[in-house]
Amino acid sequence: MPPKLLVVDDTPANLVAMRRLLAHSGAEIFEAHGGNEALALCLDHQFALILLDVNMPDMDGFEVANLLGEIEQQQETPIIFVTAAYADDLNKLRGYRSGAVDYIAKPINDVILQSKVRVFLDLYAARTQLQGALDELSERNRQLTDEIAERLRVEAQVRHQATHDMLTGLPNRMLFHDRLRGAMQRTSRQNRHFALALLDIDGFKAINDNHGHPAGDALLQVVAERLQQQLRTSDTVARLGGDEFALILENIDDNAALLARCQQLGEELARPYPLEGRNGGFEAHISASIGIALWQAAMHDDQLIQTADRAMYQAKAAGKNRCVLAEVRD
Repeated sequence: MPPKLLVVDDTPANLVAMRRLLAHSGAEIFEAHGGNEALALCLDHQFALILLDVNMPDMDGFEVANLLGEIEQQQETPIIFVTAAYADDLNKLRGYRSGAVDYIAKPINDVILQSKVRVFLDLYAARTQLQGALDELSERNRQLTDEIAERLRVEAQVRHQATHDMLTGLPNRMLFHDRLRGAMQRTSRQNRHFALALLDIDGFKAINDNHGHPAGDALLQVVAERLQQQLRTSDTVARLGGDEFALILENIDDNAALLARCQQLGEELARPYPLEGRNGGFEAHISASIGIALWQAAMHDDQLIQTADRAMYQAKAAGKNRCVLAEVRD
């Protein structure tokens, strides 16, 4: 698209002469017979250069230039005053203060006019090219920022999927072991106590068999939600697989309070679950067998897990729906 050039002069003969002289400038020529017409054109077009007659009847060129400076899209547009008063220093100073970048004296010298117009059109082309390059660079930077953000999001999602159970969103077995080792280290430094509770859902297989695996999955999701709601932010609940969950309970004060907490968890899990199965809606009733082991300083993580696991099977053997706190072995 060619650059746009505005010629403002109240004398038709001057407009014809300017049009002839600028016919091969490469610019699209717009003409205005006065200040008001020029201002109206400037609201609708972005001009590369304005040739402005100083002496006009409705408003002179100085007034027009001042008003053009208030139009946002024309504030950077260079204005060349065309005047017979070129030698008047006061008028020149006034023109520069009004926003003029140059003067051309009347009668107009063809070579001077064409040369000055060419300079400003070249400057406009260079500025346009530079702005285009800057816009392209800005767009590329935006794209790179979006790509980096998306890559970080995907990486975070992959890391989360690697360490969390896909069905319930809980930490998986790998993250559970990491959290367990972290709890052991913190407890050693702070001389506090923590416990591991292993939890198995009683009656889960019957839900799967009678109502379908989607119902079983929905049940596990609600169980996970109830466990998360009952635990403190310092605790961890993880799904180890199937219907088995692990609870890392930190900052334990005494065994009685620990056992009471786990019994409360069992009561919460025993509340009915409204679910949808293969034959429609139904109410699931389950319970939990919970085995609890207090960590001792000499234990490594596998020993602690085995101790809690034995306690959980004791709970199942004793009739299910109960908590068993493992005895401390010397």
